[in-house]
Amino acid sequence: MRIPTHIGIIPDGNRRWAEGKGLAKDRGYNEGLGPGLELFKLCKEIGIKEITYYGFTTDNTKRPNNQKLAFTKACIDAVKMLSKEDASLLVLGNSNSKMFPNELKPFTNRKKFGKGSIKVNFLVNYGWHWDLNNLGINRVNNKSDLMKGLFSSDVSRIDLIIRWGGRRRLSGFLPVQTVYSDFYVVDDYWPDFKPKHVYDALEWYAKQDITLGG
Repeated sequence: MRIPTHIGIIPDGNRRWAEGKGLAKDRGYNEGLGPGLELFKLCKEIGIKEITYYGFTTDNTKRPNNQKLAFTKACIDAVKMLSKEDASLLVLGNSNSKMFPNELKPFTNRKKFGKGSIKVNFLVNYGWHWDLNNLGINRVNNKSDLMKGLFSSDVSRIDLIIRWGGRRRLSGFLPVQTVYSDFYVVDDYWPDFKPKHVYDALEWYAKQDITLGG
């Protein structure tokens, strides 16, 4: 079976999961920590070389304060968990904003933990407009220099995106790296993660005709 080199993870549905359990919306974010670590270990076992997790966006910071505090804490805890694994870890987002947690600033330069066998990117306070704005600052004039001009220049092209929660949209997820990504949707909410979700996505991906426009 063909295995993608790089997968993107959009862990959506945390708030809807909480509401379905009769809980406040902010209670859902912490429930995504276990699935995130389980997915990391599964990807390592499968042989995937790079993972990008979508933490929260600059647009998400418009949500009520209790939710902002909850998803920020969940991202901090998730990065700390991953820093105890065998990973080459980068936190990517607008770190000049007050919404970027100070606890994660040391990770804005890629750090190797263990052997660093899997490249892990964690998007925190990420905005597609923030990322692309750097192209104008660097006056990129040709395709070969495009990636170098992005804030996300250390993130490679994504082969497969898996989104939980049933939504069929990218929500600003790395617009350059996802231009030719295959997109698989899981209807279950992220806190209800099962390894089968990933295996089903990989089985589907293996059947796709990957031409990259050629």
